[in-house]
Amino acid sequence: MSEPLTPACAATRAWVEGFVVAHNVCPFARREFVSDSIRFVEVAANEWEPALEAMIEECRRLDLTPEIETTLIVLRPGLEDFDDYLDFLAVAEALLVEQGYEGTYQLASFHPDYCFEGAAEDDPGNFTNRSPWPMLHLLREAGLERALANYPDPEAIPERNIETMHRLGGERLDAELAALRGQ
Repeated sequence: MSEPLTPACAATRAWVEGFVVAHNVCPFARREFVSDSIRFVEVAANEWEPALEAMIEECRRLDLTPEIETTLIVLRPGLEDFDDYLDFLAVAEALLVEQGYEGTYQLASFHPDYCFEGAAEDDPGNFTNRSPWPMLHLLREAGLERALANYPDPEAIPERNIETMHRLGGERLDAELAALRGQ
C-alpha cells in the first residue's frame, strides 16, 4: 500500500519485485504488486507477545480493508535465529486458530536462513522461502483459492520453484539476498 516504508520494508518490497516477481516464485505476486494491494509493515519481534498482537491487528486490518490482499509482516529486530523463528511461527499459527481466523487467513513463512526439513542448509531450493528479514506473510484464503482455481497445475508450483532456484544457483541467490539487505 502507498505509505512511507521503513528501510526493512523497502528492502522487502524490493525483494518482492526483484526476486519473487522477477523469478516468478509466486505466480500470483505480480498482479498484487502491480495493483499495490500488498501491505508492508515492520514489527519488533524481540518480545513475542507484542509481535503476536500486531499480527492479530493486521488480521483485523485485513478484515476491514478489502483493497489489501495480503500483508508482509517484517519481524525485526528479533527472530534472527531460524529455530527461534520456527517456534514463533508455531505460536503464531496456533493464535490464528484461537482467534477464529483459521480458514480466513493463512501464514506463509520466510526467513533469511530458511531451511526445509531434510534439506542441506546450502541447498538452493531453500531460497524459495528465504527473504531479507524474518517475516510472516498473511494471505487471504479466499483470494488464494480464487488464484489457484484459475491456475493450471498449481501443485507443480513448489517443484518448479525449486528447479528455478537450482538453476540460478546458491552463490547467485546469496548475492541477490545480501544486496537486498544492503550487505
